[in-house]
Amino acid sequence: MTQHLIIATGAIFGMLAVIFGAFGAHALKKILSTDQLHSFEVGVRYQMYHAIVLLALGFNVKDITSATYWCFTIGIVLFSFSIYGLILSDAKGKKLRFLGPVTPIGGLLFVAGWLLILLEAL
Repeated sequence: MTQHLIIATGAIFGMLAVIFGAFGAHALKKILSTDQLHSFEVGVRYQMYHAIVLLALGFNVKDITSATYWCFTIGIVLFSFSIYGLILSDAKGKKLRFLGPVTPIGGLLFVAGWLLILLEAL
C-alpha cells in the first residue's frame, strides 16, 4: 500500500463526509424524519472517523498493513454508503432492504481494522 493512495483515500472519504453532512443538514432536513436524519448522520460520522484514521495511518505508512487499509476502505463503503442508500430509498418510499445486512458487515470490517492496529501496536 502506498502512502499516497492511503492519504488520497482518506482525503476523498473526508471530503465526501463533509459534502454528505452538509447535504443531510440542509437538503435532507426537509424530507427526512428525525430518526432517518439521525441514522444518516451516523453514517457521515463513521465515514469521517475512518477517513481521519486513514489519513493518520497514511502519514505513518510503515505502521499500516494493506489489510487495515482495506478493512477501513471497504468498511466505509459497506457501512456508511449502505446507510445512505437505506435512508434515501426509504424517504422515497422504496426502501432497498437488501442493504440492511450490508451495514453490519461494514461495521465488522471497522472492528477488524481496529483489531489489526491493536495487534500491530502489540
